Amino acid sequence: MSTTPPGRRLRLGLPRRAFSQVLLMQLAIAAGVAVLATGLFLAPLGDQLDDQAMRRALAIAQTTAQQPQIAAGVRETEPSPDGPVQREAERIREATGAEYVVVLDVRGVRWSHTDPRRIGGLVSTDPGEALAGHDVMEIDDGTLGRSARGKVPLRDGDGEIVGAVSVGIAYDSVRARLIHAIPGLFAYAGGALAVGALAAWLISRRVQRQTRDLAFSDIAALLAEREAMLHGIREGVVALDADGRVRLLNDEAQRLLGVGEEAVGRSPEEALGTGRTADVLAGRVAGTDLLTVRGRRVLVANRMPTDDGGAVATLRDRTELDRLGRELDSTRGLIDALRAQDHEHANRMHTLLGLLELEMYDDAVEFVGEVVGDHRATSEQVTEKIRDPLLAALLVGKATVAAERQVALWITDGTRLPDTLIDPRGLVTVVGNLVDNALDAVAGTPRARVEVELRAEGRTAVLVVRDTGPGVPPEQRELVFTEGWSTKEPPAHRERGIGLSLVRTLAERQGGSARVGEASGGGAEFTVVLPEALTEPGAEPALTGAREATGKEA
Repeated sequence: MSTTPPGRRLRLGLPRRAFSQVLLMQLAIAAGVAVLATGLFLAPLGDQLDDQAMRRALAIAQTTAQQPQIAAGVRETEPSPDGPVQREAERIREATGAEYVVVLDVRGVRWSHTDPRRIGGLVSTDPGEALAGHDVMEIDDGTLGRSARGKVPLRDGDGEIVGAVSVGIAYDSVRARLIHAIPGLFAYAGGALAVGALAAWLISRRVQRQTRDLAFSDIAALLAEREAMLHGIREGVVALDADGRVRLLNDEAQRLLGVGEEAVGRSPEEALGTGRTADVLAGRVAGTDLLTVRGRRVLVANRMPTDDGGAVATLRDRTELDRLGRELDSTRGLIDALRAQDHEHANRMHTLLGLLELEMYDDAVEFVGEVVGDHRATSEQVTEKIRDPLLAALLVGKATVAAERQVALWITDGTRLPDTLIDPRGLVTVVGNLVDNALDAVAGTPRARVEVELRAEGRTAVLVVRDTGPGVPPEQRELVFTEGWSTKEPPAHRERGIGLSLVRTLAERQGGSARVGEASGGGAEFTVVLPEALTEPGAEPALTGAREATGKEA
């Protein structure tokens, strides 16, 4: 059993770190390329040197054959160690550095040789091709050993072949040139390998910094964990690269933004269209917990830059939270109204008790009739003009809240809205937001008044809400519809600047519009136009079941 601690045992195989593995692979590639290049260079080098030696021998032979005294000596004299042919051939051999220069006649008899004793004898190789008038290049063995040879025909002044010239270059010199070239080639290969190793080390160091010295297995595990985390969390995550283009969208972000994988590789404007949501994702709006509206969803966005020049934005769905906040506001208003009505009811009961104790029975009956009639008149006034039960119930409740806040809420005489709305809940959201804003604007002012007008023009629903408040300055009439913009302090449980933006978004989604102007008597006048908001005559309304339930409860 080994006593070596587990942490100190020698590990065989590749190292675990990505940096080390990349360095080893690059060094192996650089070494392989250097060896392959050296081998590919050496393989044809020997053939090139052989060809150069044969061409050199052929050139010397051709030059020798051009000497007229050589051909004349072969024709006019006898082969002799002291003859003119031998002397000229030796002079050329010594001048060119050839191994031998042999001149022979048409019979194959030597007229020159490096060994004078061989003059007058027959050549050892067949000169037939040269004597036939052809130039010859070859590597062959002869009396002087292996050599690179060149053979050419020897012609006299009339062009008649009188012999041949054979020149040889010692093959040992060719091999020596090859061997001499190898050290220099290895030096170049070693230099290239050193440069490649340095480049590999620099690249590997960069990889080490970028991968934070992690192992490939760790990187793979992190990627798997990232995919599981991104697609498992209930927050939207949008990652952008240094060019501001979307490079990642998790499932929740696709759901919240209403886009798919086609948004990857595009800018926020290209993927979502112009608007606050695209501005927030692109970083043109700074801050934390930025509110934006996408469709019918109220989103909270936070954007964090990354080291590579990109950014990661997170999105949370606050639609339900915002709706609950508004319901809480309405509930608090109703509670305050009920509390006030409780005090008023107590006063009325005391008045009624006094009338009964004074035995003023007719006055008591009249007093009760007036109290009940006022409440019934308000409800009947709303339900006669607005047939949709959801809108009617909303406005009756808002009238109670307005009365508590000492604001007169009026339904104009021009209000007529049938029970044929396609999307009554959307119109409830629009009416509720506008009435709440109007009540906030006029609260605490003398003779506070809010007017609501709802009418149908064919299939188009038109909503007008007027108030007697301070109004909206002309330079702010577009800003009031901007997400997150508000002149009022936000309550503790939610933020402002969403209601009017949501109103315009809902209107524009139906091809309509929302605008604000100045009321005739001063104050603000909000107008919302919703084309195709009502069904065709005789068609079933969208919330028949809800209306039937509301009618039964009433």
